[in-house]
Parts: sequence; C-alpha cells; structure tokens
Amino acid sequence: MKNLILYFIFAMTVFTSCDFLEEPVLGVETLDSYFANEEECDKYVTGLYAKITNNAWSPVYIWWVITDMCTDDAWIGSTYQPAKYVDFKPIAHYEGGSQATTNVYLTDFWEVRYKGIYAANLGIDRISNANISDSKKQQLIAEMKFLRGYFYFELVKNFGGVPLVLTNLNPEEVTKVPRSTKEEVYAQIEKDLTDALVLPVKSKMDYDSGRVNNGMVRSLLAKVYLYQEKYKEAHEQLTEVIASKEYDLETDFNNVWSDKDNSIEAIFEIQTSSDKTYGLGNSLPVVTGSRDDSGWAWGGPTSNLQKAFEAQNDDKRRKATIVVSGEAIVGESNNNPYNMTAAYHKSNRIIRKFYIPKAKRAVPYVHNTNKLNYHIIRFADVLLMAAEVAHELGYDNQSRQYLQRVRNRVGLSTDSNLAGNALRDAIREERRLELAFEGQRLFDLRRWKMDDGRTMLEHVMGPDGTFVKYNMEESTDEFETTNQIEPSTKGTSFNSQRDLLFPIPYNDVQLSGGIIEQNPGF
Repeated sequence: MKNLILYFIFAMTVFTSCDFLEEPVLGVETLDSYFANEEECDKYVTGLYAKITNNAWSPVYIWWVITDMCTDDAWIGSTYQPAKYVDFKPIAHYEGGSQATTNVYLTDFWEVRYKGIYAANLGIDRISNANISDSKKQQLIAEMKFLRGYFYFELVKNFGGVPLVLTNLNPEEVTKVPRSTKEEVYAQIEKDLTDALVLPVKSKMDYDSGRVNNGMVRSLLAKVYLYQEKYKEAHEQLTEVIASKEYDLETDFNNVWSDKDNSIEAIFEIQTSSDKTYGLGNSLPVVTGSRDDSGWAWGGPTSNLQKAFEAQNDDKRRKATIVVSGEAIVGESNNNPYNMTAAYHKSNRIIRKFYIPKAKRAVPYVHNTNKLNYHIIRFADVLLMAAEVAHELGYDNQSRQYLQRVRNRVGLSTDSNLAGNALRDAIREERRLELAFEGQRLFDLRRWKMDDGRTMLEHVMGPDGTFVKYNMEESTDEFETTNQIEPSTKGTSFNSQRDLLFPIPYNDVQLSGGIIEQNPGF
C-alpha cells in the first residue's frame, strides 16, 4: 500500500483536548528506546489522535467536504477556479474513470487512514510490553483500539472491504495483504470497540478531557451496528448513552457549531487550536468560506437542501446551516447583508456551520489556525440513531419521543400519529436537516433502503433521480440555474453498479500487483 509505514511520522502533537494543545511537539524518537515509562507511552497515544485529521489543509477535512459534494446537499461550489474541478468533479459528479481512481484527495485520505492504523498497531504492540501500571496500560491500549476501529470504520464505509492489517508489517509485506470482506472488517471494528468499553464514562475520567471515554465508544459502536442493520445491538448501546445522563442537547442550536467547545452535546469532537506553533486549526472555515471573504467556496449548499428546510418551516436551522448571499449572518455582531459574487459561487451560498464571525477569526485568517472544533458524533446524532433503530424494532412510541426531542429545540412539532414508512421517512429527513454538512448524508443515503429495495442514493442520483430532476426540470433558483460553470447536470452519470462505493486508489492496486482488487466499474 505505497510504503504506508514509511509515511508514519512518529507521535505528532496531541489533538484531543485544550489541555493537551499546550504540550510541546514530540519529535522523532528511536522506537527501540521509547516506551520506557508512563510519560512516553502517554505522549505516544496523545500523538495518535492527530491522525484523525493529519493536521493539514487536506486530505481529511477536504475529503469530508467531498463526500457531501456527492449528495443532494452540496455542489462543488466554487466557480472561481474551474481548472481545479479535476480535483473534485470526477468524484462529486460521479464521472468514474481514471480521474476518479487517481484523485489526489481520495488517495491521500486512504493513506492517512492507514498511517493512523499502523501507528495504532505499533503502539498496541509496544505498550502491551511496557513497564507501566496495568491500569494505565489498559487505558492506553483501549484508546488506541478505539482509534484503530474508527480509522477502519472510515475506510469500510467509503471503500467497502479493505486490507486488514493488525500487526507491524514491513512495506513489502503490506503490499501483499489482500482485501478482507466488508463483514470481516466490521467484525474487527466491533472487536476493537468492544475492547475499548473498559474506559470510564466522561464524568469519571481521571485523564485529560477530550480523549476517548465510554460514551464515545458506545456511540461509535452503535453507529457501526446501525450501518450493518444490527438494530438490537445498536439500540442497546444507544440506550446506555442516553440513560447515562452524561450528554444532552445544547439549548440553542446556534451554539452547536461555535466557540463553545466540548459542550454538553459533544461526544466525539476534534479539538483545534489557533496557536500557530502547532498548526492544529480547522481549515474548513476557509475551505468552504466565500470567495469574497478570503475563502475558497468549496462545498456550496444546494437550493434543494434549502427547500427541505423551508418545507419544514425550519428557519432556525436553515440560517444556522446555510448563508444565502444578501442575508445577514446569524452570530455576526451586525445585521449587515453578507454579499457574495454570483459568478464565483455556483449557488451563491456558503455553509454557516463552519463560518467564524469576523471578530473571532485567527490572524492571518487564510492560515490553518482557525479555532473551530469539529463534531464527529454529537448527542443529536445519538438521539436520531436511537429513533431510527427504535422504529426498526417496532418501538414507534419511543422512536417518536427521540425524534421530538431533537425537533423541540428548534420549535418544531412531530405528528403523534406518525408510524410505518411515514415515521421512517420523517427520521431520515430530520437527519438531513439536523446533521447537514457533518459528514453523514452520503453514508445515510448509501445505507437506507427504499420500498423497492434500492438504496436512497439510487433514488436521489441518476437520470431519474430526484436531485437530478429537480435541477434539470424544476429548479428556478436564480443563482444555480444561471451559473453553469459547474453544470447542473450533476448526478446524471451516476451508475448504481459502480457508485455505491468509492474506488480503491489506483497506486495501491498497482503496487499490490493485483492482490488488492479494484471496486466494480472502476
């Protein structure tokens, strides 16, 4: 897999709590002399958290945006640099071909996830034999197993079955590892996460906040079960998280994506810093920001998503999710209209969740030093997963209660008579609105089945897809219909035999000599 072990930079600076972010960068060490004491073992594990995003403009943050570009929620967005479309359009518009298999962000995302896996494997091996207390050893190994499970979950939901590497291999050995089945990968993820359940709940942690705790493990494990339609197992984990009382919804939806770090709603949250020394900022405010405001404008929201909010009379979340040119921005210190140049933005909209009010921006704003923590899992997601699995298990009253709890925050009611497919569809729509641009939509569309047995993604994309028909036949949006630098034909070339997974990166298939098989259609 392209000498992935050689890419591993030993113990990068910590990425897990505000306390950690003040610690110095751990430099390259000789592994034979490392892990000698508890402090060294702890530094190694804290460095592993940095592998979640790789502390860079790309690939992880941008890849997460690209997955939303593959849905009905987002365009490629920027029409200021059409020459850059080669980096996005083959994936986001479902064009297939060699430009998809060699896509730089796809390739880098794959490699970064395996960097994290190899770092976890190494740490598990060395710390298992380290001369430290049994309790600390158990904690550190559980943290690393959680992270390894998370990295494999990221891979399996994007690519399907992938090579399972659980020990330290040299580069030549790595290239000879074939793909395991999707089921085998999920089984290993379940094992890693189950092993990590020894960790304490958030309120009982005697180590730094922001690191893995029991609620975080259960929430991710529930999502892993949900993706496999193991509803009973998912329900058990979600019930534990909800009953723990460790988490709750933020009172105001506008505070979810803000400088209110590690709030009562946060479960699995990436910690960020504006300190230039570490480069641990969130690049998304610039990546998705307006071209008229030092941003790049990738991932512009669609009018289709805006209409979904409007259909629910959901003005609160709409304005906290989408900024439309000419409107005042919620959270800014004034009510001045925020104007964007239509020629530079496909929809003349940007994502509000990643917008940082001007008075709170890092200087320089264009640098990767923006302080905005990123939610991977938050309590609203847990409640909506619980609503979904409760419905699948026939507990419709409980399902409606979880659904209503999320909608109450933004003043929306829920029909007390909702049942059957109507309840199912209401939960699905609620996930779209509540979790827009949080890296959930594509994978929900891929896993949800419709009445005809096909996935919801197959109903949204393709020549007869609802999103394609909306753009080609129904939309009257003044911005999207007139700006065709990014064509509104997105999704017309979607192929259900090919596009329910992303391709394996070309280089890894080639370096394996065909041992790693490509996904169908690529």
